[in-house]
Amino acid sequence: MPIRDLIPWRREEQKLPIQREGEYVSPMITFQQEMNRLFDEFFRGWGLTPWRGLGEMEWTFSPQVDVVEDDKEIRVSAELPGMDADDVDISIAQGLLTISGEKREEKEDRGKNYYRMERSYGSFRRAIPLPVEVDENKAEAIFKKGVLTITLPKTAESQAKKRISIKKG
Repeated sequence: MPIRDLIPWRREEQKLPIQREGEYVSPMITFQQEMNRLFDEFFRGWGLTPWRGLGEMEWTFSPQVDVVEDDKEIRVSAELPGMDADDVDISIAQGLLTISGEKREEKEDRGKNYYRMERSYGSFRRAIPLPVEVDENKAEAIFKKGVLTITLPKTAESQAKKRISIKKG
C-alpha cells in the first residue's frame, strides 16, 4: 500500500453509499441530537429542563421529597407550599407510596394605571418505592405549614434483623 493512501484527504473516494430511509441526515446533526438527548435525560431526573427556548416554557411543579428510614419507621416529607391538605392525595399500593395533587395559584395585582392577573395550574405525582413492608393501617399523614409528613411504621417482620451465617471456604 502506498503511503499516500494512508493520508485521509488524499484518499480516492471509494466509499459505499450508506443511506437511511427517507432523506439524508448529516452526521453532525445526528451527533447534536444524541448529545441533546443525553443532556435532557440527565437533567430530567433532577426536575430541570435545560435548553428550553422561551417560547416552549411551561409551568411545572414537582415537590421536593425527603425520605428517612430508621429501625421502626419510614418518614416521608414533601414540600407543598401554597397548597392545602384537600389538594393532596396519598396512596400505597404494591410497595409504592404515591403522592399526587393539583396546585392552583392566582396572583392579582392592581395599581392606579394597571391591572395584572396571573394564573397557573399544574398537577404533580411523585411515586416513592418503599424498601420494606409497612403497616398501612397505622400510617399517619400530617400537613403543617406547607409540609406534608407521612409516617409509615414498619411491620414486625421487616423490623426483625436477619443474621446470615458465613461459611468458611
